[in-house]
Amino acid sequence: MLVKIMKWVSIAALLLTALFRRSAANYQPLLDFVVCMGAIVVVQQQAVRAKKYLWAAGFLVIAVLFNPIVPVPKPSGNLSLLMVSVCIATFAISLVALKPQPLLSIPSITDRNPGSESL
Repeated sequence: MLVKIMKWVSIAALLLTALFRRSAANYQPLLDFVVCMGAIVVVQQQAVRAKKYLWAAGFLVIAVLFNPIVPVPKPSGNLSLLMVSVCIATFAISLVALKPQPLLSIPSITDRNPGSESL
């Protein structure tokens, strides 16, 4: 559930960045932090556990691009909008492509299995 929430929050932050490019500069460190954390959560919680290493590499690139601690120079103008659009698409596609692994229940030792034989 945390991963899905982080994906949606990251999509919202990227959409705000794309829609309000001029005024988003004031909030850019916060938006970068949200997107970077969203990408890291997806890598840790979903991509690596599902052994989808291409997805993990893609989200690591997003985490590096939106890293607020050591900012990477980003392109400006239409190229910046294209980069943000690709990141939005990546998060959106991952909502469908990276399904969470279901948690398996532990069988109870007190529950009798029908058809099992006792020693």
